[in-house]
This record gives sequence, C-alpha cells and structure tokens, in this order.
Amino acid sequence: MTLIATLPTEDRPASPYADLTPPMTPVQALAESNRCLFCYDAPCVRACPTGIDIPAFIRSIATGNLKGAATTILSENIMGGTCGRVCPTETLCEQSCVRNRAEDRPVAIGRLQRHATDRLIDGEPAHPFPRAASTGKRVAVVGSGPAGLSCAHRLATLGHDVTVFEAKPKSGGLNEYGLAPYKMADDFAQREVAFILGVGGITVEHGRRLGADLSLEALRRDFDAVFLGLGLGGNNRLNIPGEERAGVEDATAFIERVRQAPPGQPPAVGRSVVVIGGGNTAIDAAIQAKRLGAEDVTLVYRRGRAQMGATPWEQELAQTEGVVLKTFAAPKDIGADGITFERTRLVDGTLAGTGETFTLQADMVLKAVGQKLSAEALDGLQLAGGKIAVDDAYRTTLAKVWAGGDCVGSGEDLTVQSVQDGKLAALSIHSHLSA
Repeated sequence: MTLIATLPTEDRPASPYADLTPPMTPVQALAESNRCLFCYDAPCVRACPTGIDIPAFIRSIATGNLKGAATTILSENIMGGTCGRVCPTETLCEQSCVRNRAEDRPVAIGRLQRHATDRLIDGEPAHPFPRAASTGKRVAVVGSGPAGLSCAHRLATLGHDVTVFEAKPKSGGLNEYGLAPYKMADDFAQREVAFILGVGGITVEHGRRLGADLSLEALRRDFDAVFLGLGLGGNNRLNIPGEERAGVEDATAFIERVRQAPPGQPPAVGRSVVVIGGGNTAIDAAIQAKRLGAEDVTLVYRRGRAQMGATPWEQELAQTEGVVLKTFAAPKDIGADGITFERTRLVDGTLAGTGETFTLQADMVLKAVGQKLSAEALDGLQLAGGKIAVDDAYRTTLAKVWAGGDCVGSGEDLTVQSVQDGKLAALSIHSHLSA
C-alpha cells in the first residue's frame, strides 16, 4: 500500500462541507407544519427518546410562534438543534408518523425541529430557561458531549453550580469532533454549546482528562455529585496484517481531522478510499471522503445490508453521493497493492468465510468497526457488557457518581439518547441533593 495520493486543490469539489439538507424557508415550514394531524397520544411522541411534544411544537410553527415551538423542543431536548440535523428520524418519530399510512410520506419532523430551534439559538438574546435560586451544591461533569452538556444544563436550571471537565480543546464531544461536516455545517456545534452555556452557572475547564489530572476519588471528595459522560474513547481494531501501514486510519480520527481543519484547507484524501464498517460513522467517513474529492470510495461490510447499523436511508444517501457498497466481505490483509477481503455468508445466523478472496486497490483505508469504552481511571466502577453499569436512576456502583450517554448501555448510541440520559441523570442527582 502506497502513501496517500493527495488530490490537487483544483480537483476537489467546490463545497465539500456544504449542508446536506438546506434549512426550510418560512413558507416551506408553514406548509409542512399544516400537514400535521396533531394526533392525540401521538405515536411520534412515543417514538422520541426525549419525549418532545411534537404535535405541540408543530402547531406553534403553524401559528407563527417559532419561539414557543423552540421552547417546547428544548425543554425536553436541549440539543434539539443538533438532533434536527442528525437524528435518525426515519427510524424514530417520522417512521411512526400516521401520514405514512395515507401518503407514504411523513411530516418532516426533523427539518421542522431545526427550523424552530435555529431561530431561537441564533436570534434570541435571552436564554429561554432561567436558573432557579442557588442551592449551594456543586456538581462535577466529566465530558462535554451531548450527555454531559445535557446534564450540566438541567442541573444549572435547577440552581446547582456545575463544573464541566473536558479533555479536548473544544466542547461538544462527538457533535464537534465525530459528525461529518456535511451534517454539522457552519460551526453549528459551537453555536449550540454557546447557547447551552448561556443559562449560566456552568464553568468549563478544557484540557482536563480523567486519569491524567483528574481522579474519581478527588472529584467525589471535592463535589457533592459527579456525572460521567465519557462517551466511547477507544476504537476497535481489525487485527489483520498491515493495519499499521501508512494510509490506514480510524474513521473517527479522519472525521476529527476534517472537522478541525482550518477553513479553506481541507485535509488530503486518497484517490481510492476503502471504508470498512457498516454503521453511521462508516457512512459519514465515506461520504465525506467522496465530497473531499476521492475518485473511488468503497464501503465494505462483512455482513449484509439488513444487518448494517446505518439505516437504509443512510445507505441510500451514500450511494447517491457516489459511494459503492460491498457486503458480505471481511478484511483479511492490507498489503502494498490494496486490501484483501474474504467473501462471507451467514449460516444459521453465524458469519462464515467462504474461502474466496478479492483485492481492492486503495491508497487510503478508514476503519469504522466500532468503539469501546476506555476504562482507564474507572477503578471502583462496575462494568457491564464493556460499559459502565448504572441502575434505572443512572447511579453507578460508586456513591455520589452517576453516568450516562454512550459509556452506559441505556439504548442506542445516538445523540438523542445521550441527551435523554444526561437529562434524567440530572433529575436523579437533583433528587439526591435535595433529600
């Protein structure tokens, strides 16, 4: 495998960071909101992990009350702006929309949510959720991703003083570092962070890492409660020969490099890119590589499309962007000429190799085969299934310590689930501190 063949600047697309779905115009939002039937006991609400009153916010849009719509959304999901962009609505609220039965087209709930929240986040000088009177209690939040910021915001509104400890230079977690730019255009992640912190009572300390200059023991000693929103910091390996060759990289690291590149200076990509994996990160990396000018991008997954973590909508999106999907192929070796795969099949639900192999030319290989919890500095915490064990109230096995988000097994590893974890953990912490 050779070094990455970089593409001349003039060969790259004009807008590799362009927004995937342009925001709605006011006229479009008015027309779409009037398609809603405002169902009683609406199935879309039951399908939303954060329990947003979807008919209520859509009715507010239909009557011209955008601030009311946004407040309804953000009172349950403080990251409603991000979720309006990246939430898999096609498998959650929109899949449950009753409009599917008659028209085979749901109300565009996600785009309407973005329409409402963007205008409040960018246009309202005052934060819509005032703080309660100070309780005098101090809570440490480790990690400033969706779970951590959701927890911090809810605790702040309840009157607690919150200190957020973040290892990276910017807040936002995967919203800032792990989502492809075409999903989070125009620096929205940082605009949303600024809005959340605008409630007051939250201090963020960057460059602070658990296991380096932070310890659970010290946090438990110095604070009244601790919330861990660590995410999944480690990446799974392929464990095949050639994995350490130049041009082989974790897809998460690639997306972070793209997101943090200086404006107008996108990182180089190979002419022939192979992405290994079947989840949303694999899709993000493949599409972004294509948008950065890669001539050939192939996404290879060891099972079939029905078993892919990425939704059918995401799979189709990749194909419309020019990504080739190959299934039932497992990587075996990364060599000088490319990457060799063995064809696979499912036998009684178990994956088995067929012995037949093929090689794809590649000067860049991106690995997206899952992430895992980095368990360093978690001494004393019980793990379950490779994640932090918590009870129904998000309490860990250590006194005064709660956890939520991707580092626990509360549900799917989605932004919306992490926001819900952080919110519910904050309410649990508040109940404990108020006792």
